Parts: sequence; C-alpha cells; structure tokens
Amino acid sequence: MVYVAGARPVALRAIPKGVWALGFVSLFMDISSEMIHALLPVYMVAVLGTSAFAVGLIEGIAEATAAITKVFSGALSDWLGKRKLLVALGYGMAALIKPVFPLAPSLGWLMAARFIDRVGKGIRGAPRDALIADISPKEIRGASFGLRQSLDTVGAFLGPALALVLMWWTADHYSTVFWIAVIPAFCSVAIILFVVKEPQRTEQRRVRVPFHRSELVRLPAIYWLVVAVSAVFTLARFSEAFLILDAQQMRLPVMFVPVVLIVMNTAYGLSAYPAGVMADRVDRMTLLIVGLVLLVLADLSLALLPGLAGLGIGVLLWGLHMGFTQGLLAALVADAAPAELRGTAFGIFNLIAGIALLAASVLAGALWDWGGHQMTFLAGAAFALLAGLSLLPLKKRLRSAS
Repeated sequence: MVYVAGARPVALRAIPKGVWALGFVSLFMDISSEMIHALLPVYMVAVLGTSAFAVGLIEGIAEATAAITKVFSGALSDWLGKRKLLVALGYGMAALIKPVFPLAPSLGWLMAARFIDRVGKGIRGAPRDALIADISPKEIRGASFGLRQSLDTVGAFLGPALALVLMWWTADHYSTVFWIAVIPAFCSVAIILFVVKEPQRTEQRRVRVPFHRSELVRLPAIYWLVVAVSAVFTLARFSEAFLILDAQQMRLPVMFVPVVLIVMNTAYGLSAYPAGVMADRVDRMTLLIVGLVLLVLADLSLALLPGLAGLGIGVLLWGLHMGFTQGLLAALVADAAPAELRGTAFGIFNLIAGIALLAASVLAGALWDWGGHQMTFLAGAAFALLAGLSLLPLKKRLRSAS
C-alpha cells in the first residue's frame, strides 16, 4: 500500500502503467551499464595503469556531459511538446555504444565510449523525468518518482551482481562481461519503443523558446532554491567510482569488487520507494535532513573505520543517503515547475548537478592521489555539513508555500 496525506490508502497498482514501464526501461539499462561500470575503474587503474585523478576526471567529465545534454533535451521536449522520441533516442544511443567497451584497444577508446554513453543518458534524462511528472497525479508524484528510482536501482544492483558471477565464471575476463552487458541495453530500448505511451498535452500553453527570459522567469524562486540545494548536495557526493577504488586498494580480488555496488544499490533500491511514499505524507525537509546525516555518516565510516567493516558500513549508508534524496529532489522539481516547462526545469536542474559532480569528482581524485582515501572522504563529510546550511532558506520557502 501507498499512503497519501489526507487521502485513503492507494495500492501500488494505482501508480500509472507508464511509470512502471519507464521503471523497467531504467532497470534493464542499469543492468547493462552497471555490469560495465562496476569493473571499469578497476580495469582502468589495474590493467591500463591510469591514476585515481584520471578516473575522477573521466567520471566527472562523463557525468557533466550528461548533465549539459539534459538541458538541451529537456528544453527541446518542451518546445516539441513530445518527450518519448527523445527518451527513445537517448536509450538507443546508450545501447548502440555498448559494444565499444569490449572492443576498445586503449584508454582513449574507453573515454570516447563513456562520453557517448553519457550523451545518451543526457538526452533521455530530463524528458524521462518530465514524462513521469506528466503521467503521475500530483498526490502520488513522490511515490511515482520513488518507484522509478527503486526499479532503476534494482538494475544497478543486478548489474554488479551479474558482473561478479561472470568474472568468476570467465576467470576475470573483462571483455566477455562487457559483451554480455550489451543484451539488456537493447531490451531497454524495446520497452521504450513498444510499451511506453505519451499522454496528450493539449491543454498546456505552447512553449516557443524555452531558454528565453520570458520563459525562464516563469520558473519560481522555490525551483531555483531546489536547484541550489541539489548542487551543494552533489558537491558532497562525488562519483561512486571512488567507492570501487576504496575496495580495490584493500586488495580485494577483482571479482569481488562489484560487491561494493551491489551493497550500495541494494540499500538505495530498498529505501528509494519508501522514501518517495513518505515524501507524499510528511515534511520533505525532514527527509532531506535524514539523507544528509546518512551521507555524513557514510563519509566518516569510509574515512575512519578500518578494514572491510568500515567499507561495508560506509557503502550501506551511502546507498541509504541516495534513496532518501534523489527521488525526493526530483519530486520537488516537478512540483515547483510549470507543467509546460518541466523538461527545461529538469534540464537546468541536472546541468547544475552535473557541474557540481564534475568539480567534486576531480577534487576527490586529486585529494586521493595527494592524501589517500581518508582525506577524500573527510572532505566529503565537510561538504555534506556545509550542505546542511543550504537547507535553511529552502525550508523557510516551503513553509511559506504550504
């Protein structure tokens, strides 16, 4: 059951079928992507001999590329009045580029494949989130975003789990695992093409030039506050590649390194949907504060607790932090933005978050090379505490709006 504030209980089946379909699209693509990404940082460092700074730079550029692309795809979906076309294009690009990973002869090829893969993510991201907001009734919007995020994270759990089993079965043969990862990517594209339906938007005002000042001023102050809070949160949450490197520097066998993402995404997947349901019932600021505390505890555990116990606790808390914050921030954006500008709103939101992730990942890599993993995670905890200060103006604005 899903409980909505001021209403009777709503069954899971009340969540629109389109949200379920988009959730399974995300699930299959994440299985594919995480099978590769669970091994890629270790492959780059242990096989190709790159530095932690290079890993951070590559990951940061990849995610920033996705974020920049989201701005234009989100605005384009508002201008066209269509979202599914861009969602299908983005997932299709990601599927078509997957065979490059097993074929890549050098780091340059891997960087190019990672770049194009993230462009595909950028093209689909904002239109997909806007499509979910279009499909979902406002009173269960938090639950809808939470469900999509949970299904996405199930894929992010299954991907590393399959990578672990396949690395054992193939005696650490990276290319075989990368080839098998191609299959679920094309399953994802099939679902978006044949199952997802776009709702009619005949009653909405037509957006002529999404980035024109006359349109941007229609985005309210509370929206820009949500964007600012998300950016500060992201500065404190650098790429999960550093969780994998933390496991690798403990000299775990390569086949066991994906366990890090399995644990993180299990916590993420199990918490995202309940957190989304709670976001429809209780004060959303309370949930953001809980997520922030979880991130601080995760960083401190990874920095200060010794051995595999510290790694396990830190990764678990990191996943819970993601579950309590990511879907909730998306729901806040959907609530704040006018319906006809949701694509643009999600695009700008993801652009700012992507720039912050680039800065955070590059800084994390530099700190890692200079002072080791402990300094990296302590810096993350410090940024997370600073993020708490950004919640004060948002809390005040949400209270005045309620």
